[in-house]
Amino acid sequence: MPTISQTNADPRCVRTRERLRDALGQAVAQEGDLSRVTVTCVADIAGLTRRTFYSHYKDIQDLVTSIEDEALSDIQNLTWTICETHLEDVFSACDNLEPVPGAVELLTYFKERGSYLAPLLGPSGDPRFMERLKAQLHTSFSARALSGIDERALGTFFDYYITFAVSAECGVLERWIIGGMSEPVEAMARLMTLLMFVRPGDLYNNSYDLNIPLYGLTLMTFLEEHRD
Repeated sequence: MPTISQTNADPRCVRTRERLRDALGQAVAQEGDLSRVTVTCVADIAGLTRRTFYSHYKDIQDLVTSIEDEALSDIQNLTWTICETHLEDVFSACDNLEPVPGAVELLTYFKERGSYLAPLLGPSGDPRFMERLKAQLHTSFSARALSGIDERALGTFFDYYITFAVSAECGVLERWIIGGMSEPVEAMARLMTLLMFVRPGDLYNNSYDLNIPLYGLTLMTFLEEHRD
């Protein structure tokens, strides 16, 4: 399955790069760690020569970087729909047990490219990949979340809230990927939509309503008073 950014590329080049991507994923699983993967190993698994590999990539790191750069570019485009969804539509999706718009497409992207994205995002892959994904999502969702926000919730509280939300969603995504993506995409999209609104007390019939604007304002005042 070609990436979105490969749509207009030469078909033969796309096929060769797909084979190398899939082979990289197999090599990571075979070697148990990305750092042990060699060009020879990837080329052999792909059924290609080392010369063919080097006609596309300088080394294994170049292949990894290419995969991650293209994936992050595609993911940024796919998350645009999610970022543009208004809260009222998100609430409506939750009420009807439907996924937030764009969630199914995003998870489908990971599922269809799981042969190489899963190994790279897993414990034997590249830890920088997940960190880059979190940073990108933090930027995307921060820009959207600022629209219409209560100004008393801005500052440190807002920044850490976005960090918390993105880390939580990425944690669920990572667990799904490491678990072999056995749950259907549509089910996971619904689950990830609902999880953002579950408070710890909700699981124990003991919900707690936090006054976010007041707490955000109090925190900002506290930080100003104790700033070095």
